[in-house]
Amino acid sequence: MFFPDKDQERNEQASPKRREEARSKGQVAQSREAVSAAILLSCTLLFYFCSGGMVERLMDLTRWTLRDCGTTAVTLTNIHSLLWGWSWKLLLIMGPLLLTVVVAGVLANYLQIGFVFSSEALAPKFEKIDPIKGFQRLFSLRSLVELFKSILKMIVVAAVVWYTLKDELQNMIPLMEESVWGILLYTGRVSFKILITTCWILIVLAIVDYIYQRWEYEKGLRMSKQEVKDEYKQTEGNPAVKARIRRIQRDAARKRMMANVPRADVVITNPTHLAVAIHYDPEKMYAPTVVAKGAGFVAERIREIARAHGVPVVENKPVAQLLYKTVDVDRAIPEDLYRAVAEILAYVYGLKEKAV
Repeated sequence: MFFPDKDQERNEQASPKRREEARSKGQVAQSREAVSAAILLSCTLLFYFCSGGMVERLMDLTRWTLRDCGTTAVTLTNIHSLLWGWSWKLLLIMGPLLLTVVVAGVLANYLQIGFVFSSEALAPKFEKIDPIKGFQRLFSLRSLVELFKSILKMIVVAAVVWYTLKDELQNMIPLMEESVWGILLYTGRVSFKILITTCWILIVLAIVDYIYQRWEYEKGLRMSKQEVKDEYKQTEGNPAVKARIRRIQRDAARKRMMANVPRADVVITNPTHLAVAIHYDPEKMYAPTVVAKGAGFVAERIREIARAHGVPVVENKPVAQLLYKTVDVDRAIPEDLYRAVAEILAYVYGLKEKAV
């Protein structure tokens, strides 16, 4: 018998709950190539605009080191200050570069996935040191894609370097007559040309890689029909349990409604199919309120309770039907029924006065 692959059954789009769970676990669509391209481009622009100052500070540090190394005696008392001074000067040189790398990396990640912090992704997992699973990951599709990208990047960089230096061969011979600064300027100009060309190519590769990572991420999140059903049950609850809860809630609401019938002023009927109990307190209410209503068996119970507690029962088909259809329990009657209900209440109050 043929059993289809599970991936073939996962043809349903991921639900918001599944996406949120994946994000909480640190599973997001992220391209490392985009981060690498952003860092390389940022550092290239930094060198282009700030390389002169960095070279001058580096040469000052070199002169300071060589000038003082032969004249300063290194002892336990001054070694700390010497190391601190040398480290501080080096930090001033490398600080902008390190800051650019951090900012470019953080910004490239944020633009892709936003802010994500997952303690689960940082937790150690023993399956990562399993040699069998490690061997499977080594020859998985993802590993092959990463290998292909690495080889492609090396080929691209090598090709850019080759074609750039090939065009510059005729300009290298006169360098023998140039000064040190001339050689450095020429080397920097060629290096910048190589870097900026490589950056544009890596940006294109990063866009392609991000599209692929997004496609693979969406494919991994797909759900089977059974998973959709199970998630719906977990989120919305089991339909049988929900139906039982609704039944219990209806029964409780019906009992509370029946408890309000004895304090009603009148019960308006249809005469047998519908029953609506009305209560009105002029000091507390701006309009009469429906305290109970029902049809069929519920209407019969309302009439029985009303008669048992001496609540008048009045037959008025049009008013009973309108009240039953348009007014919910514990709601005041609408203005267009004021006159009809007032006439019924006046009739009931008149009967009570005659009985007294």
